[in-house]
Amino acid sequence: MTFPKNQDPTISKAHHIGALEKLLDISKRLGESSDLLAVLGVIIDALRDLLDADRATVFIFDEKTNELVIHVAHGVAGSSSGEIRFPSTAGIAGACATNREIINIPDAYADERFNRDVDKRTGYRTKSILAIPLVDHAGDLVGVAQVLNTSKGVFDLSDEQLGSGIASQAGIALRRAHLIQDRLDKVKLQNEMSVAKEIQESSFPKFLPAHPAFDIAAFSTPAEECGGDAFDVFGMRENTIANFDEAADKVFFFLADATGHGVGPALSSMQARGMLRISARLGQKVGRIAREMNTQLSEDLPSGRFVTGWLGILDLATSSIECFSAGQGPVYVYRREKDHFEEIESDAPPFGIFMPGFSYDETRQVKLEAGDMLILITDGYYEAMSPAQTLWSEQCVFEVIRRMKDKSADEIRKELDRCALLFAQAKATDDDRTAIIVKRLF
Repeated sequence: MTFPKNQDPTISKAHHIGALEKLLDISKRLGESSDLLAVLGVIIDALRDLLDADRATVFIFDEKTNELVIHVAHGVAGSSSGEIRFPSTAGIAGACATNREIINIPDAYADERFNRDVDKRTGYRTKSILAIPLVDHAGDLVGVAQVLNTSKGVFDLSDEQLGSGIASQAGIALRRAHLIQDRLDKVKLQNEMSVAKEIQESSFPKFLPAHPAFDIAAFSTPAEECGGDAFDVFGMRENTIANFDEAADKVFFFLADATGHGVGPALSSMQARGMLRISARLGQKVGRIAREMNTQLSEDLPSGRFVTGWLGILDLATSSIECFSAGQGPVYVYRREKDHFEEIESDAPPFGIFMPGFSYDETRQVKLEAGDMLILITDGYYEAMSPAQTLWSEQCVFEVIRRMKDKSADEIRKELDRCALLFAQAKATDDDRTAIIVKRLF
C-alpha cells in the first residue's frame, strides 16, 4: 500500500483499518433491521460519520411514479405526508440516478444542476457534494445517496471508495426493507378488507320473513372481498320494521348496485341500505324513501359515482308489490300461467346523479299470481363473461327460471349461480352477483 508524500503510513493504515471496522459494523446494523425508516437512518448516519461530512440524504427511487423520494435526511423537514418528491431526472441526484455513476462536485454553486432553493429556504450553505447510486443485488436502481460538505473541503477518491462500500450494502438492505414493508402492507390491507367484508356481510339479513304463500331466497356474492352490491329483505308490521318474532303483514325488498366493486362502492351501497332501514322504521312510503336516498347520495357521492336501486313492498294479504326503480334493471316478473317474462321498467335515473327533476310519487304496482316469481338479480349474472368474450344475457337467465320453475326459490338461486359460473368457466364472475327471488306458491 502506498501513501501520499508527507503522510504518516501508520496513521493512514490505522485510518483504513478503522474505516473497515466501521463498514463491518454498518453492514451488521443494516442486517439487523427490516424497518425502512430505521435502515435509512443507519445509512445517512453512516455516510455522514464515515466520510466526516456535515449532512447526508437518501433518495428512494419510486419506480411506479419515476420519482426520487426523501423520507429521512439530516437538516431537512419533510412535507405534511412525511416525504419530499421530485422527478428522478432532476438535479444532481437525478443525474446520478440516470447515469448510475458517482458524481463528485467540489463546488455545488459552480454546477448548473445544483438547485439552490433548499439553501435559500433553510439558510444552509452547500459546498461539496458526493452523490452515489444505490443498486440492489440484481443491479436495479434503489435510490441515490447524497453526502454534503466534507470537513476536508472536497471529497476525494478514498471517500468515493468508502461511500461505494456503504452503498453496496445499503442498496441490498433497502430492497429487503421494501420487500418486507410491501408484504406487511399487503397483509394489513388483507386484514382490513376481511374486516370490511365481515361488516358488510353482517348487514345482510340474518333470516328471511316466512309466509305460507310465499317462498323467498336472497344472497350476495362479491367479486372481491367487498362488493358494490347491497340487498335487504325484512318484514314490516303496522308500517314499521317488524321484530323477528312478530308476524309481518308486508315484506320490504331492496337491491342496490354501486358503480364498481370493492370497498369504495361497498360504502356507497351500504349507505343507501342504512338510509332505507331508518326510513322504513319511520314508516316512510316507497317514493319518499327513494327521494331522500337520491337527495343524500347526490350530496355525498363524488362526480361519476352513483347507485342503482330497486325498492319494493309486498303486501302479503293482496300479493301486490308497490315498487320504485332508480336505474336498477333489468327486473322481471315470471308469469307462470303464460310462461312469459314481464319487465318492470326503471322509474328514474340511478341515485346520486342529480337532484330530483322528476316525480318519486308515481310508484308501480305489480301483482303476483299463483306460481309467479319476482326476479331481482344484478349484472354479475347477466354479464357473466365466457372465455370467448360473450355475455350470459337475459335469455340464459330465462332458460334457468323456466327449467327450475317447480323448484324452491333457493334452488333456483343456486342454479343461477352454478350456470353463470359454468358459462364463465371460472370460480368467480367479474362483477358482484346478488339475487332476490320471490315466488308465490298459491
